[in-house]
Amino acid sequence: MYSAFLVSKSECMICNNQVLKTLGTLQGVFGAEMDRIDGRIVVNHTDEVTREEIGAILITLGFPERQEEQSQEAEKEVETDEPSMWGCAL
Repeated sequence: MYSAFLVSKSECMICNNQVLKTLGTLQGVFGAEMDRIDGRIVVNHTDEVTREEIGAILITLGFPERQEEQSQEAEKEVETDEPSMWGCAL
């Protein structure tokens, strides 16, 4: 399954390697992609780890989810496995 998180575009997206490495250490996470342009992090994971657990890790890393769009975008699932040309993958 895929979980998408919209983070503030004002956050430092340069340090995304640490975010991707940390997400990659979670049991059940197969990959993660960070889109610097849209401020979006997409995580490919199993049910071993929940969306809430991933969100909590992102908060501790300094990437809280945007509140205004959280309720709308949280319900949408990512249906594609195509990598973004702007993102980074594990």
